[in-house]
Amino acid sequence: MERAHSLLLNEEACSQLGEHQRAEFVFEWLRFLKKLLPAADRADVKKNQKCLVEQLTVILIGSPGPPTRWLLAHCLALLYRLGDSLTSSLTVDRCNDIIRSKDDSPSYLPTRLAAIACLGALYEQLGRLLVNTFKETLANLLKAMKSAESQGRYEIMLSVEKILRGLGVSAVPCHRDIYKATRACLTDRSMAVRCAAAKCLLELQREAVFLWTSELENVATLCFRAFEGSNYDVRVAISKLLGTLLATAVEPKQPTAHRQGSRRSSLEEVMDLMTGGFLRGGAGFLRASGDKLKGTSSVSKDIRIGITQSCVVFVSCLGGVWLEANFSALLVLLMELVSHTRATQTPADAVCCRRCISFILRATLGSLLGEKAQIAAAKEICLAIGKQKRAVDAAMCDGNVETRVTTTDVAASQHVLVCALLELGSLVQGLASTAASLLTDTSTALLDTVVSVLLHPSVSARLAAAWCLRCVAVALPSQGAVLLDRCAERLNALKSCPEAVAGYSSAIAALLGAVQHCPLGIPHTKGNVVMGLAEDLLRSATQNSRISMQRTQAGWLLLSSLNTLGPAVVEHHLPRMLVLWRCAFPPSIRDLDMELRRGDHFTWQVTLEGRAGALCAMKSLVIHCRDLLTDDVIGRLLTPLACAVALVPTLIKSYGNLIKNTSVVFRLRVYEILALLPSKTYEGESSFQCKQTFRIEMQPFKRSALCVRRERSVCVCVWRPRCVTLLCLLQLQGSSVGGGTLEYDPFTICVKCQDVPAPLPPPAALTTAAIQLFGVIFPHIIVPLRYTLTHTHSLCSSRVGLGPEEVRKPALGLLVGALESSNPLLRCMAAEGLSRLVQVVNDPAFTVSMTLVSFDKLKTARDAVTRTGHALALGSLYRYVGGISSPQHLSACVGILFTLSQDSTSPEVQRWALHSLSMVMDLAGPLYHGHVEASFTLVLRLLLSIPPTHVEVHQSLGRCLNALLTTLGPDLQGEGQSVSALRTSCLVGCAVMQDSPDCLVEAQAISCLQQLHMFAPRHVNLASLVPSLCVNLCSSYLSLRRAVVACLRQLAQKEALEVSEHAVALPHCDQCLLSSTDVTIKEVGLEGALFSLLDRESDPRLCQDIQETLVHMMSSIATGKLAHWLKLCKDVLSASAGGCDVKWKRRFSFLTSISREDGERDDDASVFHAKSESSGPFTNLRWSTRVFAVECVCRIISQCESHGHPAHFDMALAQEHHFLVLHLADLIRMAFMAATDHSDKLRLSGLQTLLVIIRKFAAIPEPEFPGHVILEQYQANVGAALRPAFTADAPPDVTAKACQVCSAWIASGVVSDLRDLRRVHQLLASSLVKVQAGKEVPSQLYNEGTSTMETLAVLKAWAEVSHCWLIPVPARPGRQGEQAGSPLLEEDCGGVGGPGLLTLVQTDLATLSRLWLAALQDYVLLTLPQDYSAQLPATGGTFYTAETAEQARPHYCSSWAPILHATALWLNSTGFIMSTSLASVKSPEDISSDRLHLILGISVEFLCSPHSHDQMENISSCLQALQALLEVSWPRSKVGNDQVLSVELLSVLHRLIVTREAPGVQLAVLELVRQVVCAAQEHVKERRHSAEGECGAGTLFGEGRDTGGLVPGRSLVFGALQLCLCVLVRKLPQLSPKLAGSPRGGQGGSAWSLSDSDCRQVAAALAILSDLPAICSPDGSVSILPTVMYLLMGVLRELVQQPCGGGAGGSSGGGEALDLVVPAALQALRSVLSSPMSRSEKCRGAWAHLLRCALNTLLDFWDSGTPNPAVDEVSLLTALTIFLLTASPEVTTAQPLQTRCIDKFKASLESKDPVVLSRSYQLLMSVFQSKTGVAVPFIQGLGSCVVGHLQGVERRRPQSSKELQAIQDGVRALEALVFAADETHRPQLVAILLPILISFLLDENALSSAPAPARTLHESALQDLMRIGPQHSSVFKALMASSPHMKARVEAAVKGNQESVNAKTTQLQVPSKTSPSIQLKTNFL
Repeated sequence: MERAHSLLLNEEACSQLGEHQRAEFVFEWLRFLKKLLPAADRADVKKNQKCLVEQLTVILIGSPGPPTRWLLAHCLALLYRLGDSLTSSLTVDRCNDIIRSKDDSPSYLPTRLAAIACLGALYEQLGRLLVNTFKETLANLLKAMKSAESQGRYEIMLSVEKILRGLGVSAVPCHRDIYKATRACLTDRSMAVRCAAAKCLLELQREAVFLWTSELENVATLCFRAFEGSNYDVRVAISKLLGTLLATAVEPKQPTAHRQGSRRSSLEEVMDLMTGGFLRGGAGFLRASGDKLKGTSSVSKDIRIGITQSCVVFVSCLGGVWLEANFSALLVLLMELVSHTRATQTPADAVCCRRCISFILRATLGSLLGEKAQIAAAKEICLAIGKQKRAVDAAMCDGNVETRVTTTDVAASQHVLVCALLELGSLVQGLASTAASLLTDTSTALLDTVVSVLLHPSVSARLAAAWCLRCVAVALPSQGAVLLDRCAERLNALKSCPEAVAGYSSAIAALLGAVQHCPLGIPHTKGNVVMGLAEDLLRSATQNSRISMQRTQAGWLLLSSLNTLGPAVVEHHLPRMLVLWRCAFPPSIRDLDMELRRGDHFTWQVTLEGRAGALCAMKSLVIHCRDLLTDDVIGRLLTPLACAVALVPTLIKSYGNLIKNTSVVFRLRVYEILALLPSKTYEGESSFQCKQTFRIEMQPFKRSALCVRRERSVCVCVWRPRCVTLLCLLQLQGSSVGGGTLEYDPFTICVKCQDVPAPLPPPAALTTAAIQLFGVIFPHIIVPLRYTLTHTHSLCSSRVGLGPEEVRKPALGLLVGALESSNPLLRCMAAEGLSRLVQVVNDPAFTVSMTLVSFDKLKTARDAVTRTGHALALGSLYRYVGGISSPQHLSACVGILFTLSQDSTSPEVQRWALHSLSMVMDLAGPLYHGHVEASFTLVLRLLLSIPPTHVEVHQSLGRCLNALLTTLGPDLQGEGQSVSALRTSCLVGCAVMQDSPDCLVEAQAISCLQQLHMFAPRHVNLASLVPSLCVNLCSSYLSLRRAVVACLRQLAQKEALEVSEHAVALPHCDQCLLSSTDVTIKEVGLEGALFSLLDRESDPRLCQDIQETLVHMMSSIATGKLAHWLKLCKDVLSASAGGCDVKWKRRFSFLTSISREDGERDDDASVFHAKSESSGPFTNLRWSTRVFAVECVCRIISQCESHGHPAHFDMALAQEHHFLVLHLADLIRMAFMAATDHSDKLRLSGLQTLLVIIRKFAAIPEPEFPGHVILEQYQANVGAALRPAFTADAPPDVTAKACQVCSAWIASGVVSDLRDLRRVHQLLASSLVKVQAGKEVPSQLYNEGTSTMETLAVLKAWAEVSHCWLIPVPARPGRQGEQAGSPLLEEDCGGVGGPGLLTLVQTDLATLSRLWLAALQDYVLLTLPQDYSAQLPATGGTFYTAETAEQARPHYCSSWAPILHATALWLNSTGFIMSTSLASVKSPEDISSDRLHLILGISVEFLCSPHSHDQMENISSCLQALQALLEVSWPRSKVGNDQVLSVELLSVLHRLIVTREAPGVQLAVLELVRQVVCAAQEHVKERRHSAEGECGAGTLFGEGRDTGGLVPGRSLVFGALQLCLCVLVRKLPQLSPKLAGSPRGGQGGSAWSLSDSDCRQVAAALAILSDLPAICSPDGSVSILPTVMYLLMGVLRELVQQPCGGGAGGSSGGGEALDLVVPAALQALRSVLSSPMSRSEKCRGAWAHLLRCALNTLLDFWDSGTPNPAVDEVSLLTALTIFLLTASPEVTTAQPLQTRCIDKFKASLESKDPVVLSRSYQLLMSVFQSKTGVAVPFIQGLGSCVVGHLQGVERRRPQSSKELQAIQDGVRALEALVFAADETHRPQLVAILLPILISFLLDENALSSAPAPARTLHESALQDLMRIGPQHSSVFKALMASSPHMKARVEAAVKGNQESVNAKTTQLQVPSKTSPSIQLKTNFL
């Protein structure tokens, strides 16, 4: 196909192809030419124009197919428009000649059609350039149309439409002729011709004024006639025409209309036309009158549906502004129409009429009006309802019999009320909580008006009123309980009124059904009220026969609705329900026989009505409370059910038609409940009853095919002019049944659904229920009964064997016969049934035989019916059983279907064959690869040749192409020539389908391209695909919009940026097509158009796809186009009703200014009334769209955090506009707008966004104001956003979310001004007052669980706030630049004024602590196992009731952790000191013990839970709470005294540290372990102290006792050792002998690779280890000492082994972290060595031995076996020194250890590293100053080394500060040695020290040139001499006398030092007298 991509047609390549390939080649060239011509140079076009015209003409006369001729016509016209247009008239003449040709052969028809298409395209493109030939051409076309067939008429109409579009006003002279010709086509027998004629007239009316003036009535009548017998496409086209004409008549668009003397039609006149058509159809006056006399109606449903659509188009064309202004008049006219007697002659007509009017109201009010206008419309409807109801009431009360209202008047009023009430309910439900103003408006009194209709005489009006009340309850959940009480009260008061009983019971049932949509629910006590009402009604039903029927039905309706509340409510009433069911039916079958002998038909009618209601209540129980269906309950239900089943056949025999209607309803209920019960219910005795029942139902089963017509209900009448999306209109069935309506089954009023239920009439519903029950019951009945039933039924829905051959034969005969039925639906069902029969039989021979039967029939039969049925059977067989799985059978099947698909004489056969072929393709998989190329060829050939009027064939071809793509799958990515050809064929096929006029075919094309993009994305050109998708984004067809958005969703997942760019590049002419969204893609981008589309759509699936597309686009490009996305979300959020963006801006700016000022002003309420102005590209968006926009803002913030640049949350780094932190003001503004909206859902989203903003931006500092954060400037905004959530009428969920935001705001530390803090604190305080009331003021509006939710939210918020002021001050995190103890948290705020936060909350602390403890007790009760349920309080807990325990449990689970932490902090702050008031009830000790065990129990239970892995915050809260407890002495003593508790706690912590890798959790665990060990230490110390006082043997107490044994599982020390070992080995595997040879690296490798948190954990574990010996007995300490020392020495070994090539600090990442671990290890070593157990007489020897072994191990660290030892000598020497200084002398003085120690120090003194040398001297100084027994050997062994090193300094002066430090430390060590000597030997040592110090002195010449370290050493030595010399004056004088050289050196140094001091003094004094007081800056560089 690449050879087709050229300006001129490659005739050589084309001639080499076959006929079919040539057609494809030409089509591909024309596609390329269409794209190339607009982009080519006009000179090149003119140069090649002649040749191009010739080539196109050749194609024209070559009989092109429909897609080719349309493309040819477009290219030819485009060529003349872009090139030379002078010769265009020749082409016009040529086309006219072709049309005039007398050749009527079928082969010439494509050429004539192509010529007609070319004429239309030429005139459309060239317009007035061809005006001279216009009349001739038009006359030729109109003449040809008289003798043309349907394809010719269709093409001529399309051509005339294009001619009119191109010529515009120039075609006025021929308008009348066109009108006359088009009138006939508008009622053509071909539906396609009707559509084309409607489009032609629609184009004509733009300039033909007479169409909507003088001819308006005639055109309307013509349209009415066109509606009759029409299909969906025709109705769409004609309704668009009629609606546009009527709208133009009311609001003319041409100014010339007035000059021509025409007048504007009024709304009443237009509606009279519509009403006349609706009532009389398209018939004339005489025929309508005759039908009226006959008592028949000639108006078909097609006409009424078409007129309904036309009304919608009419209003939509006029627009929302017009509708808002004229709605009152329109409503009156519509109500007059629905109340007309001719519109409601039969029940089916009444249902149809009501649904039509409801559709008009819903499609216009729901789509055209914004929220403000919808509220106004709702008020108008409410007034109309009140007026109608008052008229009926007045007439009913009229005493004059002659003027009293008649039954006809009541019927007329009921239809008006039904339409008005249903639309009112829809409006309120759509407005949701924004409709609150409707209820408070006293002028309309909405609730009173609706409730008054509950007493209407008509059942339909009462049910509509009940449904309206349900919508109110769904929209405003706070009204549910109020309305329920009101209706219950009125029902009790009016029990004797039948209308009241029926109406109020329906209202109560509807309100209970609304609870399913309201998460907040209703109070549990309302269930008791409803149960009592139901029982009372059922018991009193027999007291008055006049109202027994109403009471019975009302009672069971209430019970049925009560079951919808779920098991939590119903389980309390189930025993009473079972009693009522038992009383409604005979106790047994025998009693039933006796009952049948009594009563008349009226008695049985009432009885059946009651039992039908009882069965419906059972059905509701089974559906909504399946958890309650235990075996016992089912067993108690079976007896009534058995009686019900047995009752059906007997009554029909006895009474027949007298109880026909009631018996139908009763049987319906029986079948419905039987179909829902478990399958085992049908086994056993009930089988016989089922058999009897089904025998009676044979006749309905034979008519089962009629029920299937429901599937034909053509839905989705969607027309979308300008800015309207109309809702789906379900077409009514063709039978006399009509549509469904609520009065057919009042029990459906409580089902869970958003739209009004539309149950079918009982007879139709009975047939459906019987069919469904048959599929369920058939597998469970005996074989003889199956044989009986298969004579009636043909299919089974279960994969269970049919049974023996005698059961199979009748089913097979019935199915095969139905395959040849004239009814297409029966053929479909027969093919499906035959396939399932083969599947159930599961016999390969039977499968093959059935396949061969179809093969034979298709080969011999010639009638279309037989061929279509068996063709579909082949596909169905393959679909279910793979019956043609062998290659030869598959080939035969495909061959037959190929042949049938090419039968051009029968489009119906083609359609069925292609559909069957698509099923084979779908399921054949790889087996079909051999037929792929042939299939592609077939599909393309048919696409290029099938006429466009055969739409169904094109749809089947689309399914085949889709199936072929699925079959190929990823193989489409191949690069071979064959694969490339298949891809090209696919693209060509998609292009053909994209140009199809049918929406379904175009949708299939998009679906195919979507699949191709999924399998081979490189070969799909997004530059052409995306614009085509955007053009169809606002199509009037739902299926096409679904396909477009689904494709965009897939594209946006990976190529969002490219999609967005291609969409913005859409040409402006195409963007005009998107005007229905009020925005252009150029203005707001594709994402903005999707937001607008989301606001208009009501289809759930499409809305979800739009949201997912936006989410994918946001995830891919939001961070790169941050400003655009945020502006888009802000524009969407600002586009509320009335355009109040400026109002929000002014209020926001005002609040922001408050935040930046000092003063006592609060938010000014006047800012709420700023003037409204329109702003932004969007207007009147729904609240749901704005909610999604707010959610998008949260997603953007989250995305910036997870995948964005760090500068998004750093003001200092954010220097460009595309970082998030720079848009903080917009984020706050959007959150503020949402949080203060009228919609509760939007308020919740706004508060959540505000919470996210606080959490993400609270810690970001403000660079311009150090010590402050950027959120401080928005303090007033946050307070104003929170305040509405704490009002009295705020819903509990909003208040709960606001409490969460309050706590986050206070805990964030942002608040710096106490006034702002007090504002938020007051909000929380007000909510706390509400909580304190508790059960004393129960909420009557919502379920008790919502009170629990709100209470716990408040307590949780206070708990989170308490973490700020209950945590000890040193632990509080301070703000940057401030001290940790902020003045705000102190009791006196000083400069801020007033008390601080602690003072604010101090007054509430006592209350809070009490409530916290109560909440924790409730949580404990709710988490108890089910076995303890009997021990729970009967009334529930403090904050929940027993009935709502299940609803309350999730709220407790989400709140207990912060409350637990806060309670522990409070107990920490009070020190467990109780108040005296509690002591009177319980002792303080008992109270404290209960509280301690409460917190311990909750924490341990949760930490043991296996489900706590995803609740890290709760784990941290538990650990912090336990830490807070153990910081107090009393609970620490309790834990220390209870070793079992301590061991259990350690085991839980051990498990936690193994299973949780979070560093914070592990550190908290180790800290808690340390506290437990400390508690045990304190306990041991106390016991030892008391034991010493008693018997003097205190040290013997501790773990291990006399034996030293530690029992695992009972020993605290053993548990702590296990935990420490776990931590150390996980971080340092080399400690384990088993892991010693493992490679190092990664987690748990070398110590130098540990992270900072790892080092902290190791340090904490070592600290715990060092404390363990102290809690052991002497023998126990000996038991654990080897383990402790092994671990300590092992860690020390790992720490001192440096990586290769690294020095003391030469490592990378881990070196800094080890600075924490090494001191910890040394401190742990010191603690162990200084343990009192080492000095205990009982174990001193054992300790000494073990410590000597440890010292030997330490000394061995220097002698490691590695070839290149690199150890940290400083740390080793420090550890060695700790041994020497801390251990007992018998450990360190033992030989050869002492000698080795001296050798290590001696070796360190020879080190070349000044750092090692310096540290060695420091440690030696400590050793020299230690005990004499330890110091003397070291002095003797190392003194000479020290002296020698210092004596060598004179030869090599220090060159660095480190060398200087080493020398100075050496001097200090030598000085310590001198003073450690005896007094007798000290002068001799001083005589050695002084010469060394004198050697450090420099003479005057050397001092000036010496480096700084040498000079410093000189000064230090001189100071030492001046200090030591006077102390040992005799030695000093003797030395000076004996060495003149030294004396001179000292004197020179002293003299030089004195001169230096004098010089410095002089320099300080002179400038003070002469220098000016102000120093001027002179150097400005």
